[in-house]
Amino acid sequence: MRICTLRRVQSLAAVCAYSLQNAMPDSITLPAAVPIMPLPGAVLFPQALLPLYIFEPRYRAMLARALSHERMLCVTLLKPHRSDWQSVDDFYHIAAVGLIRACVGRGDGTSNLILQGMQRVRFKGFDQESPFPIAQIEELPSEAPASEAESYGLGRKLLELYEEFKGRGRQFPEKVDRYLSDLTDPEMLADLMAATFISEPTRRQQLLEERSVTERLRMVIQFLREETDRAA
Repeated sequence: MRICTLRRVQSLAAVCAYSLQNAMPDSITLPAAVPIMPLPGAVLFPQALLPLYIFEPRYRAMLARALSHERMLCVTLLKPHRSDWQSVDDFYHIAAVGLIRACVGRGDGTSNLILQGMQRVRFKGFDQESPFPIAQIEELPSEAPASEAESYGLGRKLLELYEEFKGRGRQFPEKVDRYLSDLTDPEMLADLMAATFISEPTRRQQLLEERSVTERLRMVIQFLREETDRAA
């Protein structure tokens, strides 16, 4: 049974452009608990955007709860070989909290929304498990690179791969393309490239769970090379 339909209302490139132009303010404080939406194939990264179409009754209730509180919720990935969930063991417990940046309700009770990733978190426990989970969360801050020179070198390699993608017709909009050329934040670079160009959900989850920025950069480079080789 479907839980939700992902609406590709924008291309991934356009999503990233919107994301960079509407970065999260630093002053937002995460709540102690947020509603959870387990989905097959969906991994939200910090700063990335995820369009969603909400139609199932339990998730209409989840959305109403989120909108009446902090406008935040988590989308989390279902574990492999699961198309739906029956218990909290059926989905991953590391995800990104998202802020509802836009929501349009329809006359039939369904809604379209855009969720923007904010911060990696771990689920510590559950205040409720049905009709939708509400999880207690703790932040998972990234581990800064021990060597700025190493992270800079990995960032340059990642940008070289991006240049290869551009040569094959896959690229960000012009504003984002210019932004990438001057990017000095290796963590944002890793997350931006992962959110846009890594297609395998379990690999996206691995990148989301990796707290070391240096290791995350290495993994994105490895995964992009492997996916490019397979496509070739």
